[in-house]
Amino acid sequence: MQNTTKAQAHPNIALVKYWGKQDKQGNLPATPNLSITLSNLTTTTEVQNKQNGTADEFHLNGEQVEDDKLHGWLQTLRKHFDVPAVVIKSANNFPTSAGLASSASGFAALITAINTHCDLGLNEEMRSNWARQGSASAARSIHGGFVALVPPQWEAMRLAPSAHWPLEVVVAVTSRAAKSVNSTQGMQRSKRTSPFYNAWLRGAADDYSAASEAISTRNFTQLAEVAELSCLKMHSLMLTSIPTLSYWTPASVACMDCIRTLRDQGHQVFFTVDAGPQIKAVCTAESRSAVSAALAQVPGVLEIIDCGLGEGARIIDQ
Repeated sequence: MQNTTKAQAHPNIALVKYWGKQDKQGNLPATPNLSITLSNLTTTTEVQNKQNGTADEFHLNGEQVEDDKLHGWLQTLRKHFDVPAVVIKSANNFPTSAGLASSASGFAALITAINTHCDLGLNEEMRSNWARQGSASAARSIHGGFVALVPPQWEAMRLAPSAHWPLEVVVAVTSRAAKSVNSTQGMQRSKRTSPFYNAWLRGAADDYSAASEAISTRNFTQLAEVAELSCLKMHSLMLTSIPTLSYWTPASVACMDCIRTLRDQGHQVFFTVDAGPQIKAVCTAESRSAVSAALAQVPGVLEIIDCGLGEGARIIDQ
């Protein structure tokens, strides 16, 4: 076993969303979902042996923190593998717990680092399974490019590599604050209280099929239609929950209007938004400069981050 192992993973952005979990063990999404893995945004996670004591330590962005979800995940992992007490140091180069999928890249990087550090012998499918148990969307960050998380196995699989269709993503950051209601809590609230939850479940398979076909044929118009609709349906569930869930800022709404205007002007671009205020504009390379410039001028936008499609979780140092 090495003394220190470092891994890196990228967050992913779902184009066909899931919002809600099955009433089963394993942290299983309620609906099939599909994402793209982003470059430039990274989580870097270092695992090292604990020198004194038997309690794990977790440091996030330079500060030691307590994380019940992480401790529970490690306990479950230890039921199957010999994992000693460790010190985990994880850092994101983007806002944490603010709608940019930091938990997805975090658990993907963590299981990748522990797998190598402790010689667990897990292949990609197994790492995806374990990452999902920490955060369902983390299963997708094990892979790069276009990724699906679907039944019956619920182990993420790569639909197509980045080179198949090198789309670009412009992220408009409208707030750096952590969200007050995390995704797990929000999903539970929507499942219990939104009158549209069952309709959401019924339509998910059709959305997934349409998006998969669009990616296979590189049909931008079709992908834009299904991705924006999936996003807006998910946020409709949030808004119709009791009490209501609203993750958007005024700048979020203004960015969506800006993207619609750009599309009317002939640019190939669409938006998607996760459980947070950040807007992700997915576009072709030819439109990226115009999209970046336009979103940077929207009042309330704090930062613009340009990304391509990224690779999967990997070891970067041992």
